[in-house]
Amino acid sequence: MSPKPDDRAPNPPAPAVRFDDRPLMAVGIPAFGLTIPLLSGLLALDGTPPGPAQPAFWASMAWFVALAFAIWWGNRWLLFKQREHWDWFAHPLRKLLMLVAACTLYTAPLTMAALLAWQAALGRPVQWEVIRIVTLTNVICVIFVTHAYETLFLIRERESDALRLAQLERSRAQAELAALKAQIDPHFLFNGLNTLGHLLTHDAARAREFCDCLAEVYRYVLASGRHAQVPLADELAFVRQYVRLLELRFGAGAVVLAGPGPVPAGAAVAPLALQVLVENAVKHNAVSVDTPLAIQIRFEPEPGAPGLCVHNARRPREGLAASAGVGLANLDERCKLSFGRGLTVLQDARRFEVRVPLSNASP
Repeated sequence: MSPKPDDRAPNPPAPAVRFDDRPLMAVGIPAFGLTIPLLSGLLALDGTPPGPAQPAFWASMAWFVALAFAIWWGNRWLLFKQREHWDWFAHPLRKLLMLVAACTLYTAPLTMAALLAWQAALGRPVQWEVIRIVTLTNVICVIFVTHAYETLFLIRERESDALRLAQLERSRAQAELAALKAQIDPHFLFNGLNTLGHLLTHDAARAREFCDCLAEVYRYVLASGRHAQVPLADELAFVRQYVRLLELRFGAGAVVLAGPGPVPAGAAVAPLALQVLVENAVKHNAVSVDTPLAIQIRFEPEPGAPGLCVHNARRPREGLAASAGVGLANLDERCKLSFGRGLTVLQDARRFEVRVPLSNASP
C-alpha cells in the first residue's frame, strides 16, 4: 500500500523573449523592395521606364530589393540593440524618440545614397522630388514595421511575464505545501509514541502488537509525505490500519468505522486527511468499549467537486481543554494548495461533519 508519485518537478524558468521573424523578412523585404519603386514612379524618372525585357529592369529590381534588405536588417539590428538599454515602461518617451530617430537617421540617408547611386549607374538625371517621396515612404514603412516588431515583443513579454508569475506562484505553493506536510510526521509520531507509552504501562502484549502495527502505519506516513495527493483507495486502507491501532488502545469495538464502500477509480485525496479527521474525532469525544464512537465515511460525487464526508456524533469528553484547531487548519491549507478547495465543516450540538475535497475522478 504505497502512494503513487504524482508530484512534478517545477517548471523551468521562462525563456528569453524572442520570436522567429524569418518568414516576415522573407515576405516583407521583396514586397517593399519591389512595390515602392513601382508605385512611386521611380523607374520612370525620364519618362521611359525599362521594361521586363530589358536587363536594366531586373538590375534595378535587384538593387531595390538589396536596398530593402539593408534597410530592414539595419533597422532590425538597431531595434534589438535599443531593447538591451531602454524599456517602454521605464523610459517610454526616451524609447519612442530613440526609435523614431534611429529609423529616420538610418533609413533616409541610406535610401537617398542608394537612389543617387542607381541613377548615376543608369545615367539618369536626378529628380529630388521623386527621391524625397521614396525616402519619406521608406521611413514611414520602417516606422510601421518597427511598430509591428515592438507589438510582437510586448505580446511575447506579456506572455512571458504571465508564465513567470504562474511559475513563481506554483513555487510558492509548493514551498508552503512542503512546510505544511513537514508538520505531519512529527505530529503523528508524537501521538503514536504517547499511545505506546500508555499501553506499556497496562498491557505489554498489546503494546508489542501496537508497536508492530505502528511500524506498518508509519511506513505509509513516510511514503505519503512525499506527495501532495495519494490514491483514495490507499488512504482508506491506511485509515483502517489506524483504527486497528485505536482498537489496541481502547479495546475492540471502541471505534467503529463505516467506510464508503466502492470508491471512484483514480480518485485522490490529501495524504493522511482521513487519519487526521479520525484522530480529531477520538481526541474530542468519549471513546470506550461501552460507548463506542461511530465514524462514518461517505462519498459525495458532486459535479466538478467530488468529496468525502467524515461524520461522527458529538459526545464531548469531560475536562478536555479547548482545541486550537491546528490539525484541521493544517489539513484545510493542504487541501487548498493541492485541490484549490478547502474543507467544509458542519457542526451542531449533536454532530460534527467534515467534507474533504477529492480530485475529479469517474466512478
